[in-house]
Amino acid sequence: MEALFDNREAILAGFWATIRLAAMSALLSLVLGTLLAALRVAPVPVLRWSGTVYVNVLRNTPLTLVLLFCSLGISNTLQLNFDVYDPSFNGYWLAIVGLTAYTATFVCETLRSGINTVPLGQAEAARAIGLTFFQSMRLVILPQAFRAVITPLGSVLIALTKNTTVVIVAGYAEAAFVMKEMLYESTGGTLEIFLGFALGFVVLTLPIGFLTGRLARRLEVKR
Repeated sequence: MEALFDNREAILAGFWATIRLAAMSALLSLVLGTLLAALRVAPVPVLRWSGTVYVNVLRNTPLTLVLLFCSLGISNTLQLNFDVYDPSFNGYWLAIVGLTAYTATFVCETLRSGINTVPLGQAEAARAIGLTFFQSMRLVILPQAFRAVITPLGSVLIALTKNTTVVIVAGYAEAAFVMKEMLYESTGGTLEIFLGFALGFVVLTLPIGFLTGRLARRLEVKR
């Protein structure tokens, strides 16, 4: 416990970095995942094909490789940086790009399963009153789909929070990076450090599951 107490400021800073990273990635993943879900069910074959290729490629690529591509490919090779003078800020946004690109595919598939729960008659009625595909998606189908998949989306958010431990390869220092540094410098208390950080992630993820489960029960669509 002494190692955790002595490094409490670094630990809190690391978990705050994890929260910032997870929150921004979750927001952008929800936006991109919703767009991908619309593409995957679009009536235009080119749009469906584009969405399918993106989802299948990114979803089956290890997250570590995606983040390495952001760090080595986008930043080092292409020299596309968010801030060349602040490595921490640059690493933060590179990590967000990688996490968002990867997590959006799971958001997409979760939403697509929710879209499949919406009765076909809802879409037919939307077309009958003159709504376009994207209007019917925005006004009729997606609101019902979101209500049907709140709990699975919570699981995706929990997975995203845990996946932030991989962003060290993109050059961003969060909780896992702090733990690595503590283990490297520590002469003892390895088990306490592991258990302390494990408890920290439990504290971050348990409320997500509780809140999304409660929200899902409250907004459940009665069929």
